Formats: sequence, structure tokens, C-alpha cells
Amino acid sequence: MMNHLALNPWKFKLSFLFTIGISFLIWEGNRYLLFTLRSYFDWFNKPVRKIVVLVLAISFYTIPITALLLVIWYNLFNAGIINWDQIKTTSLVVMICVLFITHIYETVFLVREAESEKLKKEQLERARAEAELEALKNQIDPHFIFNSLNTLSHLIEKDAAKAKQFNDNLADVYRYILQNKARELVLLHEELLFLNDYFSLLKIRFEQAVQLQIHIDPVVHDLYLIPPISLQILVENAIKHNEFSDAIPLVITIEMQHDELIIHNQVRKKILRKASSRIGLHNLGERYKLTTSKEISVRESASDFTVSLPILKIA
Repeated sequence: MMNHLALNPWKFKLSFLFTIGISFLIWEGNRYLLFTLRSYFDWFNKPVRKIVVLVLAISFYTIPITALLLVIWYNLFNAGIINWDQIKTTSLVVMICVLFITHIYETVFLVREAESEKLKKEQLERARAEAELEALKNQIDPHFIFNSLNTLSHLIEKDAAKAKQFNDNLADVYRYILQNKARELVLLHEELLFLNDYFSLLKIRFEQAVQLQIHIDPVVHDLYLIPPISLQILVENAIKHNEFSDAIPLVITIEMQHDELIIHNQVRKKILRKASSRIGLHNLGERYKLTTSKEISVRESASDFTVSLPILKIA
């Protein structure tokens, strides 16, 4: 051990500054190693390799530089009398302290990195969901226009007066689509009004061959939310895939059970020249997952087709 009282004031101050310099070099050197290794080894993908390399790198830097600087210190301030036991003990203590500080340092960094990765993932997922939802919303327009123009073309050939009435009603229906397709959710009340307007278009063409029965208490119409243009897609789907006539009408029923809308119709499959892509039903299912985080349920048998739509109750 060195007797600090034997040093003159200036030499004591220089000795103190030198020990601070030792601490500075050890700190900055290890800090440089940490940042350098961080770009090569990832805690999440290669944790074991990261620990091994980190411990080895710190050891091979900290122990030699500590011992070397202490030898220089003894030569400068202790007349070259070197206490090797003291150097070994001090180097070991410094090494333990560096490992402890590194552990704290890396833990804080790891927590921050995990939070940052989580935030980035959430932002990417949100952006992806918004992009997908926007794409699905944009599919509604061409799908609806295509079917409506087919109907209008048919009516123009058969009945000009009905074609004019259909065109007027179509404007009201399309106004709802333009106003609400950008919204993720609408009141059940609004959706049911739109459905009635849409069904009036079907009645112009098919008259008594199609029937819509809604068994929902009006009291709850303003208590629930639903993705817009959901019910219209299911009614359109039923019309497209089933045979019906005045004698044997297609009856579509809508009722509520346990915060779900149950849409049901009997199955009398229409023979289609081209197999259905079911884009409307698929579109609805994807929109539901992205908008409400819930999934629709489809149950089909030889005689019945039922879709359950979960709706969101306003808190």
C-alpha cells in the first residue's frame, strides 16, 4: 500500500487526476465496445452469443488496461515500487464493477429496445390494417355499381317507369354509401334504414318474389354499432345465389340474439354459369376482423343459410 501522506500536495493532486483518467479510459473503452458489439449481435436473436462475446470483450479490455495503467501509476507516484497483489485485487474489483454496470446498462437498453420494437410493430400493424380496410372499402363501390347497373339495364328493357323509380331510389342508396363508406362503424338504426332503402330497389324489380322480415326491437336501434353496408351485402348475396318466384318467394329474416344479428334465408340454389367468388362475403368478413376484431359466423346446409354478425354495444 502507498502512503499518500508521503506525497506533496501537487503530486497528490496529479495522482488523483491520474486515477480519474484510469476510470475515464475504462468507462469510455467499455462504452465503445458495447455500442460496437450492439450492431453485430442482437439480444433478441442471439442472446447467448451476445453474452459470451460481451463478457470476453470486456475482460480482454478491462483487465489489461487496468493493470497497465496501475503499473504506470506505481512508476509515477510510488517510486516504481509495484504491489502486484494490489494490482490483481484492484483489476478484479474493477472487472466486477464493469460487469455489474454493463448488466444495468444493457438491461435498460433492452427494455427500451423492446418498447421501441413493440411500438414499431403496433404502428406497422395499424398501418397495414388501415390500408387493408381502405382497400376493402374501395371494393364495395364497383361491386355495388355492377349489380345495380345490371338491374337497371334489365328494367329499362322491361318497364321504363320502374326503371325511373329504380334510378331515383338508387341515388338515395348510393348517397348513403358515399357518406358512410369512410366510417368504420355506424349506428344500427342508420344501417337498417339504408337496408330498407336498398330493399325497395329489389322490390321494384322482383315485387312479391322477395321479402324482408326484420325482428329487432326499435328500442335497441340506437344502442349498437355495425360496420356500414354489412346487411346489404348479405341480402345481395341471398338474391344472387337463390331461385325465387311469386309462388315461392325468397324470405330473408333478420333478428337479434345475444348482441348478434342473425341473417337467415332458405337455400334454393341457383345454377350459375360461373362459380361464385364470394367476394362480397369475404370482403365483409375481412372488414369485420379489421374494424371490430370479431369474426362473422357462416352456417350453411342444404336447406338453410345463416350468417351471424357480432355488433358492438355502445357503452
